[in-house]
Amino acid sequence: MKILVTGGAGYIGSTVVSALVEAGHVPIVLDSLIQGQSEFVSHHPLYIGDIADTALLEVLFSDHPDITVLMHFAALIDVEESMRLRFVYYSENLFKAATLIDWVQKRGIKNVIFSSTAAVYESGSGSTGLTEEASVQPLSPYARSKLMFESVLRDMCIEAGTSAVALRYFNPIGADPAMRSGPYKTDPSHILGKLTALAAKDGGEFVINGNDYPTRDGTPVRDYIHVWDLAQAHLAALMYVTGAEQPRGDLTIINVGSGSGVTVRECVDAFLMVTELPIQVRVGERRAGDTAGAYADTSRARDLLGWQPKLTLEQGIRDALTWQHSWKQRE
Repeated sequence: MKILVTGGAGYIGSTVVSALVEAGHVPIVLDSLIQGQSEFVSHHPLYIGDIADTALLEVLFSDHPDITVLMHFAALIDVEESMRLRFVYYSENLFKAATLIDWVQKRGIKNVIFSSTAAVYESGSGSTGLTEEASVQPLSPYARSKLMFESVLRDMCIEAGTSAVALRYFNPIGADPAMRSGPYKTDPSHILGKLTALAAKDGGEFVINGNDYPTRDGTPVRDYIHVWDLAQAHLAALMYVTGAEQPRGDLTIINVGSGSGVTVRECVDAFLMVTELPIQVRVGERRAGDTAGAYADTSRARDLLGWQPKLTLEQGIRDALTWQHSWKQRE
């Protein structure tokens, strides 16, 4: 199949592009490159621009009229930044995304896979897995923009007879095991990114943002999913959304996580075990928009997609470190 991948030069999008090619598909990448890296997709058709630029979309679909699926990754994703740039996040993640979906549906694209987030869920104690029916209570403009777009997408599916899947990611980690792409931000906001940045400096101080959450050790619970497992979930979703068993005119919500909860403190301890680096850990203030966290109940992904994660937290840490070394050598 030929697939339009928006945000396909980003961390997750580019990993999915590699997985698509390995599975025999043809990805067509649309990315503004404001955040993405062109070298991640240098061997694939790349259109540089905004997802709401209808003139660019006209050119892209004129060149590739046989596109049958949209995988939509393009978005702003920094929780803390979204607390400062609220309208920007709604503009990029909601308004422009709606323009894109409306345009591609009018061009006959009736299969959509949307990159959503588990940040939409109400914070819990981290003691039980969250199903897709769990209460939602997004605490940041980033998370709200994703949840709002799920509603928009559902309505647009009903109107146009489109089949769509929204994958609610938990916390992606690691890198493409073949080292074709990986995390690239110089000032990462997520835990493993900060730890690998310290590893590149052979040590330093890591700050845990808050230890007064209602969890087993007071630090937030996270569900860390290897990015390659996440890419495989997209392949499974592709088969599902284009299959005869998927009802037309509907959106299916599916969690994608490891299915187990790890606290921030436990993640730091695992990192220190893998690296044996002199990293000092201290507790700081809570970060705006953060929650106590949760982990995924992945039963629906298993039952509908036939997908289960295979890679461990430790493998994600090792791949992130290998990628960090590889990326530094390229710079």
